[in-house]
Amino acid sequence: MTGAAETPELRETAAEIPAYRVLALAADVADPEAAQNVVAEAISRFGRVDVLVNNAGRGMRMISETFNTQPTRFWEVSPKAWKTIIDINVNGAFNMASAVVPGMLERGFGKIVNVSTSDQTMVRRGYSPYGPSKAALEAASRVWAQDLSGSGVDVNVYLPGGAADTDLLPPSPDKKGADGNLLPASVMRRAIGWLCSDASNGVTGARFIARLWDLELTDDEAAAKARSPGVERPAIM
Repeated sequence: MTGAAETPELRETAAEIPAYRVLALAADVADPEAAQNVVAEAISRFGRVDVLVNNAGRGMRMISETFNTQPTRFWEVSPKAWKTIIDINVNGAFNMASAVVPGMLERGFGKIVNVSTSDQTMVRRGYSPYGPSKAALEAASRVWAQDLSGSGVDVNVYLPGGAADTDLLPPSPDKKGADGNLLPASVMRRAIGWLCSDASNGVTGARFIARLWDLELTDDEAAAKARSPGVERPAIM
């Protein structure tokens, strides 16, 4: 994020993982040089980067703390806030992917998972520029999957399937999304291991919804159920 700095949450998360398995860094993904530096540090520490999860993002709270109840019309959004959200949500994902892909191509293996939002949120009144930024990220994901077809590097989209209990929503004793529902942030654990593992090799250009991932099914069955309808493996033109 812009003006990235180490936070208590970053330190707490890092403390939960054995030191030899984690490198906790704060960086501005909107800065191409910072993205390159993060990847260089990770390679220096671990020797390679096999997986990139583009989860860095800013939401509508940057526009208004009451966006869920009092929609802000697009022309009322400050150009600075608009640019910051687009820079992080779209350009940040591009910067990080651009930094990791060359090494992945050399090894013939890699996973890029771009975290998105629901179709409804992309076009919901008062959700500009957050919604459009995720629509752009999903379009980019489809293009990247085609560009990388046959290389061993897979690109997929992953989303909760509804509003999740994160700081993207304003704090409230009755926190909920625009649709009145709220998913636990932990819902994103369901498919992420599969998306980052050899089990999903060759699955690319697809979109998976965490809420629909059924833990009672086999991975293949759960993936089929959670795959967003109408999204097929991209054709090569």
